[in-house]
Amino acid sequence: MSTSLVSMVVGRRRSGAARRLVVVFFALLLPAFAGTLWAAEGAGHPDPSVHIVLWLAVILLSAQVGGDVAARLGQPAVLGELLVGVVLGNLSLAGVAWLEPLKTDPFIDLFARLGVLLLLFEVGLESTVSQMLSVGLSSVLVAVLGVVAPFALGWAVGAWLLPDAGPYVHAFLGATLCATSVGITARVLKDLGRSRSGEARVILGAAVVDDVLGLVILAVVTGLIAGAGTGAAFSYWDVLAPLLKATAFLAGALAVGVLLSRRLFFLASKLRARGVLLALSLSFCFLLSWLANAIGLAAIVGAFAAGLVLEDTHYREFVGRGEQGLEELIHPISSFLAPVFFVLMGMHTDLRSLLRPEVLGLGGALIVAAILGKQACSLGVVGRGVDRLTVGLGMIPRGEVGLIFANIGLGLRLDGQPIIQSATFSAVILMVVVTTMITPPALKWSFSRVPEAGRRQSGAS
Repeated sequence: MSTSLVSMVVGRRRSGAARRLVVVFFALLLPAFAGTLWAAEGAGHPDPSVHIVLWLAVILLSAQVGGDVAARLGQPAVLGELLVGVVLGNLSLAGVAWLEPLKTDPFIDLFARLGVLLLLFEVGLESTVSQMLSVGLSSVLVAVLGVVAPFALGWAVGAWLLPDAGPYVHAFLGATLCATSVGITARVLKDLGRSRSGEARVILGAAVVDDVLGLVILAVVTGLIAGAGTGAAFSYWDVLAPLLKATAFLAGALAVGVLLSRRLFFLASKLRARGVLLALSLSFCFLLSWLANAIGLAAIVGAFAAGLVLEDTHYREFVGRGEQGLEELIHPISSFLAPVFFVLMGMHTDLRSLLRPEVLGLGGALIVAAILGKQACSLGVVGRGVDRLTVGLGMIPRGEVGLIFANIGLGLRLDGQPIIQSATFSAVILMVVVTTMITPPALKWSFSRVPEAGRRQSGAS
């Protein structure tokens, strides 16, 4: 390669790095610049949608920059979106206060809630009912232990460090530790070339059951808190009722969905209008979300059930005539709405509270409980050839699922007071960030520690 060609390549690389720095620089200046526009807009014609589109521009551009930086550092994009939200939410400390109303704006909150529903719908689409029914003994045991142990440890941490908060807060802290963001682990396994290993089969199989159990636990805890808000005396029925409702809803939705959805989508395929598959799928998701909420469950339970029901065979007629698959159709919409949720969650994190020793202590204790709780689930591996430590590490990240659980806590109230205070929420966010960040390097180390662990074939599943 000639000297001139080398100089040209180096120059291009430098210019590319410079362009990225310029993009990041202007993205960081965007909130202040937008604040100036906001003030100017207030003096003009008061179009009620103007402030929404301006805020969406700030959120989406900032989320993209944060996601790109996180990806370059080997972290999930969702972590960058969350941390960007933390920065935007604390700009008031630097004198930029115009974003403060965004935290409580009902329209932005609506976008975020729709993003959560579509996110859980996508999570459900990644699994099927047949996969849920066919997971092996190891996967079931890992999932059960991976829910029970973190819940117990989370409750214990709450009772120890927040003794005056009451059992409902302790229970909710336990519920937030039950979550597992298996999407992060699946991406790491793929990057390491271990997605077909015995450990991967156990982890991914457990993830299906873990999602269902986690949603059931969440339904029970929120049901208890809602019942307590009515002033009724506590009874064992308060625990059993939401458990039965959640189980019956999931079982009924899956059974009816499997029986009817295939025929419904087949009939819909006879329609020649474009966009039928997307419209029908979203309607199915929103309908089950509404039904879940109508019987006292979280709407995300219905969204997850809708995704779990729909399989490739339901819309093969659409794909056969040249249309995109459902996951490809949903992904652009989710890519628009989900970052709004993650950024908004980050904005609710008060950095000043993290400087308080008690919040750091709670966050540190939750991190330890989150890690140890998922290591306990590795005891559920029954078979030879699967490295238990690797399985436990793969179940650690809370990611977006933990954020969704924490977000529900922000909306729960008892005697007019929020169940989760801002300091407690900040501690939960700290736990989510740390467990998400440590998983990729921990899995890489674990596989290098036992090089053959990922290649062994076993009957663990």
